[in-house]
Amino acid sequence: MIAAIKPAGSNTRGLLAYLYGPGKHDEHLDPHIVAGFAMLGMPDPGRDENSTLTDLARYLDEPVRLRNGEFGKPVTDHVWHCPVRAAPEDRYLSDAEWGEIAQRIVEAAGVAPAGDDLACRWIAVRHADDHIHILATTVREDGRRPKLHDSGFRVGDACREIEKDYGLRRLKKGDRTGARRPTQAEMHKAERLGWEQPSPAWLQDRIRAAIPHATNAEEFIAYLEVSGIEVQVRRGPSGDLLGYAVGRPGDVNEAGEQIYHPGSKIAPDLSLPKIKARLESSRPEEHPTARRNHPSTAWHQATDALDSLHTDLADDTHAQAHITALGELIEATAQKAPAHLRAELQAASEAFARAQRSQVRAEDRAAHAVRSAARDIVHTATGPDGSTLAALVAALVWAAVVAGRWHEAKNHAHQADAARQAVQHLQTAADLALAPTLSELTARPPRDQARRVLASDARAAVPDHAERILTDPAWPALATVLANAEARGHQPHQLLKEAAAQRELTTARQPARVLITRIQHAGRNPAPNRRAEAARLQSTMAVSIPTQQTGNGRLPSVPPSPTKQQHRQRR
Repeated sequence: MIAAIKPAGSNTRGLLAYLYGPGKHDEHLDPHIVAGFAMLGMPDPGRDENSTLTDLARYLDEPVRLRNGEFGKPVTDHVWHCPVRAAPEDRYLSDAEWGEIAQRIVEAAGVAPAGDDLACRWIAVRHADDHIHILATTVREDGRRPKLHDSGFRVGDACREIEKDYGLRRLKKGDRTGARRPTQAEMHKAERLGWEQPSPAWLQDRIRAAIPHATNAEEFIAYLEVSGIEVQVRRGPSGDLLGYAVGRPGDVNEAGEQIYHPGSKIAPDLSLPKIKARLESSRPEEHPTARRNHPSTAWHQATDALDSLHTDLADDTHAQAHITALGELIEATAQKAPAHLRAELQAASEAFARAQRSQVRAEDRAAHAVRSAARDIVHTATGPDGSTLAALVAALVWAAVVAGRWHEAKNHAHQADAARQAVQHLQTAADLALAPTLSELTARPPRDQARRVLASDARAAVPDHAERILTDPAWPALATVLANAEARGHQPHQLLKEAAAQRELTTARQPARVLITRIQHAGRNPAPNRRAEAARLQSTMAVSIPTQQTGNGRLPSVPPSPTKQQHRQRR
C-alpha cells in the first residue's frame, strides 16, 4: 500500500472538483466519502444531490477562515492531500475497511491524532476500487497548525502495519535514503516533451556519471557544465563552493525560466558535502597519469582492487565506503566498455545507485583503491582486451553479490534488492564479455593426455566442486587457460586453489567460467624464476648484509625449486 503525500495546496474547492469529477479519462466512478473527522455534519455531495462541493469546501475551510480573520498573516498552504493506493494484486477492500485505513493514516500523519477533538477537519473520498484520496485542511479547531514534520515517514510506517493487519502485499520499510520520486507534473511533462525520463532521474544519471571524472568539487562542477547541464552554484564571500543545483536544458517553467534541482533533493548522497567527502578522500598520487597511459594496467588494477572487498566488510564504515566506490567503478566501466556491453552495464549502474547509500556513515578513505581505479578507467584512451574486460566484469558480479549480502545482514531491504537487480545485469554483461574468449579458447584445447592431468588437478584443488567444473560446458576452455598458464611457469593446481579461494563456488551458476576469468587475471604474467630470484636475493644479502653469515663464513644456501617434471612425479 502506497500513501503519497502531495505538496501543500491552497484551493480546497478545486481539489474537491477533481475528486468528485469524472477524472481525466472517465476513470472516477461513484465518488463518495468513506470517512471523515468526528464533527463532519455535511451531507456527501456524492450521495446527496442537494449538497454542493462549494458548501463542503466552506465547511472544511472554516477553521482556516477563522484563523485568517484573527491573525495578520493568512494561511495559504492549508490543503493536505494524500492518495492511498492498494497493490494491483491486493483483495477488494470495502468502504468500511478503507475508512479504517484513512483514520489510521491521518492519525499517523498528525492531521488528526487519536482522541484529539480539536484536530484538523478531513475527509476520505473513494472513487475507484483500489484507492482513496484523503483531503484535510491543516488548521485545527483551536486555530493552531498541526505538527506535520516527517509525516511522510510516519505514514509509511503506518502503511506497513496496515499491510500486515489486512493481509495485503507487504512493501519494504523506508529508511530515508531513497531518491525523490518524480511528481505527476514532472512525469506528464516528460511524456509531453518526448523525454524517456523525468528531469530528476535524467539529472541523477548524469551527476553519477560525472563523479568518477573529478578529484575535487570544482572539477565536478566543471565537468557538469561541459556535459551540457545547466549548473547554478552558491559560493561564500571567500569564493568557496557552498552548494549547487542543476537543470535539464529545455526544462523551464511557465515564465520560460530554467528549473533547477538541488543535488540533495535529487538523491540524498548527491549533496555537495557528501560528494566532496567522496572526491577529496583519496590520497594524492605522485604520478596520477602513469597507469592511465597503459589502459590494460588500469583495468587489471581495478580487478585487483575488488579482491579486497570481502575482507573489508567487518567494519561497517569501511564496508559502506567500498560499496559506494563500487557503484562509481560500475559506472566508469559502463562508460568505457564496448558498445555491446554498455546497455547492461549502464542498467547495472542505475540499479546499484540505490545500494550505494544507507544510514551507515562511510569512511571514504578506506575505498581509495576502488575509487582510484574508477578514475583511471574513465581517463584511459582505449578499452581493454577481451579477457581483461571479462575478468573485471566477473569481479564486479562477485563484488555486487558481496555488497548485497552485507546489506541483507544489516536488514537494508531496499539496498539488498537493488544489489540483486544490479547482479542480474552484471551477469548478463559478464556472459557477453566472456563469449569471444570462450570461443577462442575452446577452439584450441590441450591434448587429451594433458586434459586428463588437468582434470586431476581440478579434483585435487577443489574437490567439493570438481564434478560441477568438469561437467560445465566451459571446462574445455578452462583446460586451455590452465595449459597456457602452465606454459608460463604456473602450477595449475595452485592457480585453481587460489582462484577458488577468491570466490566461493557454491552459488556460481557456471563455476568453470568463474575460474577462467580469475585464472586468466592471476596467471597473465610468467611465473617468477625461483632460481633467479634466489640468486638475486643471495647477491643482495651479500652486498647489503655481509654480517649475516653461517658458521663457516658463507651465506645460507637457498634450495632450488623443483622442476616441472619432478612436480609431476611427486603427484
